[in-house]
Amino acid sequence: MINGDGSNSRDFTYIDNVIRMNFLVLTTKSEVALNQIYNTAVGDRTTLVQLVHSLKKYLSKFDPAIANVKEIYGPNRLGDIPHSQTSIDKAVKLLNYKPSHGFESGLKNAVDWYWESFKS
Repeated sequence: MINGDGSNSRDFTYIDNVIRMNFLVLTTKSEVALNQIYNTAVGDRTTLVQLVHSLKKYLSKFDPAIANVKEIYGPNRLGDIPHSQTSIDKAVKLLNYKPSHGFESGLKNAVDWYWESFKS
């Protein structure tokens, strides 16, 4: 179920981006970069409708029936933040962080991995 009309958005990131950020933090030689708090993200927003459409696209490669699954919309969640996008500016500046995967490539890799790892 998609809460609301699906226009709410988030800054989804792939696990390799998190690993990359942790590596950069652990290996930095820059004094100014030490003891800082960094956001790990892509630095872009994806709506819930975009997420569902991309999931259907990548999953239907394994099961074509998934392409025809109809979205179900429900009420907005009380207190839900409509849009969330993370600033990665500090990590870019102090750690030279650059996400290795955008939303689409990260989601495709994740779907492929989960499908292969948990198929029956």
